[in-house]
Amino acid sequence: MNEDKDKTKKSEVSDSPSGQVYESFSREDTYNFAKKLGENARPGQVFCLSGDLGVGKTVFAQGFGAGIGVTEPMSSPTFTILQEYTEGRLPLYHYDVYRIGDADELEETGFYEYVGGDGVALIEWAELVRDEIPETALWIKIEKDVEKGFDYRRITM
Repeated sequence: MNEDKDKTKKSEVSDSPSGQVYESFSREDTYNFAKKLGENARPGQVFCLSGDLGVGKTVFAQGFGAGIGVTEPMSSPTFTILQEYTEGRLPLYHYDVYRIGDADELEETGFYEYVGGDGVALIEWAELVRDEIPETALWIKIEKDVEKGFDYRRITM
């Protein structure tokens, strides 16, 4: 397939047996899709991100934060576990729970007060603490498919 044609592909949302699927062909597509989700986020909502290392969870988080109104630079809180952003229209509690050992350690971060509270929680690696996640959470899985292109991502909700 011609590389120029790849760049003209349109991202789209479709339904599948596993949920709604969004196809992203670039970092910008992923960012913009997440931004729209952030623009529509409401207090108390929990968004759980899963996907392999390097799949684009942080790009997604940056777009999501922009949709809420976060203007400061966002990075994955891999070592701090939680990064709180309060300057947007809602507080955003951005978690990366990859290094969490157990529920007690999770509690020390204020997880149970923040998640489902007055702001919005965005949790990377949420599958590692699945038992602690509210049933109402929206699960978002980001996957690569190199057969469809280096920058292609399938985002399933």
